[in-house]
Amino acid sequence: MPWAIEYYATVDGKRPVEKFIDSLSPEGKANYVFIADLLEEYGLNVKEPYVKPITGSKKLFEIRIKDRSNIHRIFYFAYTGKKFILLHGFTKKTKKTPRKEIEIAIKRMQDYISKKR
Repeated sequence: MPWAIEYYATVDGKRPVEKFIDSLSPEGKANYVFIADLLEEYGLNVKEPYVKPITGSKKLFEIRIKDRSNIHRIFYFAYTGKKFILLHGFTKKTKKTPRKEIEIAIKRMQDYISKKR
């Protein structure tokens, strides 16, 4: 059974990661689709350079997207029932991932899990 990808939704039904993906260049979108297909097919077996665990978090991972001029990241986690929940996307402007971006993803992950209980 393949894995499924689900987008985190806010209380008012907005899906911030979908909006972020829509804002990517055609090359960035194509890279995302390629990596998403890998995740659906191979699940947790997908590794670098496509995805990477977030240092200091046991559950959080990042999808690593590049296009000609930017580096993008989408944070996600694996959830019960072979699902990946995409939480937060951003364009990386520095070598180190800003803590505030990780905190947004952690907050959304906690929110998602609490709604499912």
